[in-house]
Amino acid sequence: MFEKFREALRNFVKAVTTRPLTGHELKRICDDLVIKLVEADVALDVAEELVKRIEERLRSERVPLLGGKSEVVEKVVKEILLELFSGVGRIRLEELIEKKRSEKQPFVVLFVGPNGHGKTTTIAKIAYRLKNEGYRVLVACSDTFRAGAIEQLEEHCRRVGVRMLTHKYGADPAAVAYDAVQHARSRGYDVVLIDTAGRQHTDINLMEEISKIYRVVRPDLVVFVADSLMGSDALDQIQNYMKYIRVDGIVLTKVDADPKGGAAITLVWCSRRPIVYLGTGQKYSDLVEFNAEEFVEKLIKG
Repeated sequence: MFEKFREALRNFVKAVTTRPLTGHELKRICDDLVIKLVEADVALDVAEELVKRIEERLRSERVPLLGGKSEVVEKVVKEILLELFSGVGRIRLEELIEKKRSEKQPFVVLFVGPNGHGKTTTIAKIAYRLKNEGYRVLVACSDTFRAGAIEQLEEHCRRVGVRMLTHKYGADPAAVAYDAVQHARSRGYDVVLIDTAGRQHTDINLMEEISKIYRVVRPDLVVFVADSLMGSDALDQIQNYMKYIRVDGIVLTKVDADPKGGAAITLVWCSRRPIVYLGTGQKYSDLVEFNAEEFVEKLIKG
C-alpha cells in the first residue's frame, strides 16, 4: 500500500542527505521529486506546491552536520502533510448525529460520486458501523436509474440488518429521498443514508438531478465517495460535483489496494474537504475513521 509515494520520498531523503548540496543541486533533486510524486498520483500543480514547501522548509531547517539528517528531512515532510490534512478540519459523524439526535431529528447524509467508486458498499459499511453503535438507521435508495441498484442495496441492508426505503425503477429520485426523510422523522430514526445514482460529472441532466435531491432534502452532510485507484482523475470529478452541490467530506475507497497513495493528497489539497473514512477491504467492518497522524505515518513509513 502506497509503495510509489514511499519510494519517491525514500529516494528524495537519500539524495539530500548523502552529501552536502549546492542550491542548484537541491533544486534539481526537488524537480525529480515532483516527477516521482506525479507518478504516485499527486496532481502536477499539487506536487509542485508540495515540493516547493518542502524545499523552503529544508532551507530554513537546522540540519545536523553529522548524523540525523534523514530524520530531519522526514520530519519536515511529515509536518507539511499533517498541516494539509489537519488544516481542513475533521468530521466526526457520531458527534454530528448526537447533536441532531438531541433535537429529536434524524441526521441526513447524502452520498454522491461516479459509478464504480464503491458508494453503495460504503453506505452499507457506515450503516453497519452506526447500527452496531446503537443508532436506528434508515437507508434510502434514490438510484432508480441503474438496473439492479435497488436489489443490490436491498441485499446489503438485509445483511447489515437495517431498513431500506425506495420506490420503483424510473421513480423520481428526489421523491424517494424526501419520503425517506419524512418516514425517519415520523418513526424516530436517528440517521438517514441516501444512495444516489452514480453519474459522470459530464452528464448535465444527471448532475441537475443530484442538485434537485440536494435542494429537496437539504442534507446535514454531503459525502463524495472517491476511488483511490482513480488517482488525480478523482479531482476533476469532485470539483465538478462542487459546481452543483455542497460537498462536506470525502470517503476514500479501495485504499488497501492503492499502490501509489497520492490521490488523498490531491483530493484534500484541491477540494479543501476532509477525509471522513477510508475503505480498507470487502468486509462491512473494513471502514476506518480517518486519522491524519496514522495516515501520514503509513504514507511515509508504511
